[in-house]
Amino acid sequence: MDKNPFMKADEPGRRQFMINAARSYLGVSLAPMLGAGLAGSAFGQKHVGGAKAEHVIFLNMGGGMSHLDTFDTKPRNKEVQGPVESIDTSGDFQISQYLPDTAKIGNHLCVINSMTSKQGAHSQGQYLLHRSYSPRGTIVHPAMGAWVVRQKGRKNTTLPGFVTTNTSPGVSSPGFFGAEFGGVPLGRPDEGLKNSRRAGSVTEEDFKRRLAIADALNKTFREKYQTPAVKAYDSLYEEAVKLMKSKDLAAFDINKEPGNVQNAYGKNRFGQGCLLARRLVESGVRFVEVSHGGWDTHYDNFTNVENRAKTLDQAFSTLVADLEKRGLLESTLVVIATEFGRTPSIVAEHNSGRDHHPACFSVVMAGGGIAGGQKYGESDENGARVAKDPVTVQDFNATIGHALGIDHAQVVSSPSGRPFRMGGAEAELGKPIESIFG
Repeated sequence: MDKNPFMKADEPGRRQFMINAARSYLGVSLAPMLGAGLAGSAFGQKHVGGAKAEHVIFLNMGGGMSHLDTFDTKPRNKEVQGPVESIDTSGDFQISQYLPDTAKIGNHLCVINSMTSKQGAHSQGQYLLHRSYSPRGTIVHPAMGAWVVRQKGRKNTTLPGFVTTNTSPGVSSPGFFGAEFGGVPLGRPDEGLKNSRRAGSVTEEDFKRRLAIADALNKTFREKYQTPAVKAYDSLYEEAVKLMKSKDLAAFDINKEPGNVQNAYGKNRFGQGCLLARRLVESGVRFVEVSHGGWDTHYDNFTNVENRAKTLDQAFSTLVADLEKRGLLESTLVVIATEFGRTPSIVAEHNSGRDHHPACFSVVMAGGGIAGGQKYGESDENGARVAKDPVTVQDFNATIGHALGIDHAQVVSSPSGRPFRMGGAEAELGKPIESIFG
């Protein structure tokens, strides 16, 4: 029989063990804190690059957003463009008619029309987008939010440094960094941080007594198993109790916002997720990801893109304007990202669908020191290939690091001693797009 099942378990298994223990001994579920980011300071990070950004709001368009129907329209090529019209913006570029409110804030945006990836499948493309590495069976690479928390430290030491909503659990994975750098995955943005208060059936006196028992048990366990995995959970209860008693916990409650503000973002999961993201960065959370899926438009591309873009348009334009009004836009980098684009060819037998297209697609950056009103890079006349200034996924992530003042090329070793970098492997190491900063 294995005498040490805890150490043999994978990361989710260890987390579940701690959740069950907390529920049994303390009368509270500490699931939100498992991976909340216990680190309070940066790990030997030298500041480089723009260093104007303190926070990142990462808006993930899962499924492969069509660049041709959003941010890289081809008005002179109706065979490629189909029924979508181009509209002017307050910046020096045009975008799709599906994004009229975004057009009004174009002066804040940098649209990058020359993204390119080597991954044309959803899971692999999303993995690369979030980690700068392609998936490997032997290791789980840290998500971008984990990199930011590790290199920058937590700004508000009470709240988690990394939060995700509407996303898959893998997006919040700390990989080999360990649980202290993982993200808090929320289900619905309007549900707040669930199970973060003491159960009503447990009195304050009982709670303190149970904490003392848990600490005694932990002490024995720590002495017996002196490993990084155990040490990563060493401050779990202290951190959880600190959060439970903090007034900053209110940052997770979007119901404290006036009704007109909630309506302005859109009464849907993505819109309310963007509102939550604003509240969290306002309270010092470093990295917040909000996902808006459904962009896999093999069938009926134009109807589906119009519907998805309507939700994106309202929430994104409101978010940028709200951050600016509150004086937070300069210190908050907001990005719209996706794993790949869609084909210029329109598949008639699929009710005008578009297929996967990693060779060329678009992303957007705003705030965080970015000079607005501009586009960077160009696709060819069909939107099929990059014609000017190609940007890899690694370049994109290196640019996020540059905005935050993180050295994207700094080597961080895994527990096995292998070198890794925020900007990807040495052979594919990204280069930040420095020219787009003001």
